[in-house]
Amino acid sequence: MDLSYILNELGEERGTYLNSVVPPIFESSIFCFDSFAGLREGLKDELETPFYTRGHNPTVTILRRKLAALESAEDCLVFASGSAAVAAAILPEVGAGDHVVCVQKPYSWTGVLLDRFLRRFGVDTTFVDGRDTDAVARAMEARTKVLVLESPNSITFELQDIERCAALARERGITTVCDNSYATPLNQRPLEQGVDVVVHSASKYLNGHSDVVAGVLCSSRERVRRVFEGPFMTLGGIVGPFEAWLMLRGLRTLPVRLERIAQTTGKVVEFLAGQPGVERIHYPQHHSHPQRDLARDSLSGGNGLFSVELAAKDIQGIERFCDALKRFLIACSWGGYESLVYPMAALADSENYKKSRTLPWNLVRFSIGLEEPEVLIEDLQQALERLS
Repeated sequence: MDLSYILNELGEERGTYLNSVVPPIFESSIFCFDSFAGLREGLKDELETPFYTRGHNPTVTILRRKLAALESAEDCLVFASGSAAVAAAILPEVGAGDHVVCVQKPYSWTGVLLDRFLRRFGVDTTFVDGRDTDAVARAMEARTKVLVLESPNSITFELQDIERCAALARERGITTVCDNSYATPLNQRPLEQGVDVVVHSASKYLNGHSDVVAGVLCSSRERVRRVFEGPFMTLGGIVGPFEAWLMLRGLRTLPVRLERIAQTTGKVVEFLAGQPGVERIHYPQHHSHPQRDLARDSLSGGNGLFSVELAAKDIQGIERFCDALKRFLIACSWGGYESLVYPMAALADSENYKKSRTLPWNLVRFSIGLEEPEVLIEDLQQALERLS
């Protein structure tokens, strides 16, 4: 893959906008035509013709081309959020009486879509331990239309054998959707492993600056058009041209950001692994991860997202630990230039947490940013002393 070309040149027809090195923001809701005949012709294909920004915008189109190339896809759509992208991938495939198989502990709003929203319309979902490919196969029924993968997921980092799962689905005529937000296209390309649709929360590493909420769907040209003519245009969950422009900026530094973050994370994880205040580390690249071999085979690199189970006696210990941190922000999401912590204990009173009870109360998720590793380690050292 020619990353330099994709990130810095592909889709950027500079001669059409005064040879500007940075693409312009086409902050226009509508585009006009020179003639009646031009309008009539443009209306035949709103996916490819600037007519109304809900369907096509030149700034967004540059981004679409780059993201599709990164994922080895024929085409791509960009949404207002990752949740919108996930919903758009699933909705065209199911109707009343159909069935979905999804890995356990997916992104929370994927779970809400499947377990609450779609059940109201007669679509059932079976959540299964995706680490067990045989269990995935057993969960498939004659009425199963979609298999939802997320490898690894973003809390406990459980992986699936994407190639085997996709083959099982393909044999049964089931559409496979894979959330690739964690790995990014630089470290994993599920379409090349047989998956039909790849989705991303682009708010994470693809943008990388904690200033955009967006989602991505990559697939074949035919399937992208079907999504475009269905939930994309109908529900209107589109990304705006300014957010697309910010993502273009973020993509240019994706390789160097991921490399730096992965290096720092390796040092931070090794430090935490030797601390008495840490009971367990969930990180696919660490030797203690139970699926380390699969991670080595399926992921070409690491990143900054991992979780630890802290040796705290109670929630108050977790609270003291988080409040003592000076270099980590307490916040959700991940993938930006700043380091974050997100403690599951803060969710103890939420209805979703009470219902699932699948996550340890002492689990804290970390997102490592671009700070110096020594600074982060020193901060963690003093915060761990506050656990007891």
